[in-house]
Amino acid sequence: MNLDLGFPVNETLTRRVVDEIIALAPEGYFPGDDAAIRASSSARILSIIASQCGIPFLRRIRDFVDPVLLEIFDPALLNRGLFVPIARDRSRFYFAVVNPWDTTGEDAISSRFEDLEPVRVLVPYAEMIPLIESVSGTQGPSRNELESIEVDERSEEKLYFDINAEHEEPLARLVAKILSDAIRLRASDIHVKCGIGEVTYSYRIDGDMGMRYPIPMKLKNRIDAFLLNLMGLAPEERVKNPGISGRFGVNYLNRSIDIRFERHRTYRGYHVTMRLLDKAHFEAKLGVGSLAFDPATLFELERVMAIPSGIIVMSGPTGSGKSTTLNAMLRELNRPEDNILTLENPVEDEIPGVIHCDIRPNEFKAMIASFMRSDPDIILMGEVRDLDSAELAIEAAITGHKVLTTIHTPRASQIIERFEQIGIERWKIAQTLKAACAQRLIKLLCPVCKVLKPRLLERDVRKFNLDDSMRDVPVYARNPEGCHECQGRGYHGRAAILEIIPITARWSDELSKGTLSPYEMEREVRRDGRLPSLRDSGLALLREGRTDLEALSKSIDLTNSE
Repeated sequence: MNLDLGFPVNETLTRRVVDEIIALAPEGYFPGDDAAIRASSSARILSIIASQCGIPFLRRIRDFVDPVLLEIFDPALLNRGLFVPIARDRSRFYFAVVNPWDTTGEDAISSRFEDLEPVRVLVPYAEMIPLIESVSGTQGPSRNELESIEVDERSEEKLYFDINAEHEEPLARLVAKILSDAIRLRASDIHVKCGIGEVTYSYRIDGDMGMRYPIPMKLKNRIDAFLLNLMGLAPEERVKNPGISGRFGVNYLNRSIDIRFERHRTYRGYHVTMRLLDKAHFEAKLGVGSLAFDPATLFELERVMAIPSGIIVMSGPTGSGKSTTLNAMLRELNRPEDNILTLENPVEDEIPGVIHCDIRPNEFKAMIASFMRSDPDIILMGEVRDLDSAELAIEAAITGHKVLTTIHTPRASQIIERFEQIGIERWKIAQTLKAACAQRLIKLLCPVCKVLKPRLLERDVRKFNLDDSMRDVPVYARNPEGCHECQGRGYHGRAAILEIIPITARWSDELSKGTLSPYEMEREVRRDGRLPSLRDSGLALLREGRTDLEALSKSIDLTNSE
């Protein structure tokens, strides 16, 4: 059993944590120890550990941390020991820790405040990081320093970039600032673009592109070469390959973060996209955090996951969180007795105990035979793109394997039609498909600055075919000015909503015979009323005040009420 908290927990304490989780649940709710751990959030596990260690646990501290005390300590020390001072009184000094057994904070406080008793408080890692970030921002170079860079020099090759290190070269400091700001702002992507007489970089946050920041035009080739050097590639690769894919790692506040790199040639130079694979603010667990689906959908998803063989397909546009949900499902299915293999391009989230294969498009056919001879029980295929990948998924399911994969379709019911368009016969799809799912990521309103509206506009009620019950429902909307918590955006984070169509034995038979169309099957699910559609789940978020109509209409076609 592994609690996966970022610090070591011995077997005795792990046993106590699991026993308490099981004791608090209804009898027989968890089938085993691993299931109890997987179903529990890290905050719940931390609270139990804190109780066992005899120290308080707080989920949120940033609202009452004394900023004066925070400025006293060296940010490098806070980063190394992962502790933050909170407050002091006449006899005690209260401080927060991530690891209850790390004495760095206690030693530092005892040496500086000898007359005060250090008192530890356990907090989640994600709560600690913004506080350390607030006093340890990476300092970028001045404009003059950037202009002074000699463009004929070459940077040394770096395979791993330490953002927190003191870099002497202005260009290295610029890249460090770009990356550190992206991590601090929880950006999903960084874009570096060459336009007419300019080079700019920008961030994608909560699905939206932000403002563009300029880079001196003379550094266009230098920053391009620097980023290639981070992956150990020579600048000559720019001439050889119109498209370059790779990855490199960065060290940020005592944790490692992978960066997926894509570069392609453009008319004015190049376009670089860097995807940040940072899991610090996200728990890839079904039913927890942004994957907290409604109870009926979550139960149905768990039910189809229990079927020993067949295909579960997740659909949705790019950036809708399909791969994240599949990885969360894979974590649930991960057992020592099962051999789990993945075919991905590229690998984004490595799971202990799972064999990940990073496959290139021209290697697919050559990999299939070897892959299937490797005795897999469960297969995750990154995406069904063509006939080869579709046939692999179908044949693997027919021969008794459990297959998880994604495909690009707007609706869950269109998954069957998409397989047919690729070239798979209808009866094979009907025989192997166990669940057709569609997913979207919905932007959430900032809980601090969201604005209450007494009701929806009549125009919006009519335009989006909303039920009469929605006319007088008080709703919240985005604050255009935002606040410090949301960095002026009005939104803070996203939540996934899922639509699932379970393929029953009767529907499988009717689909094979052609007496039932995929759309008619979807209509039957809606008439049953047990499983919500994407529209239903989205409107539920609206009623709960977690999102607004603007964010919802950008991700879901609300005009279609069927």
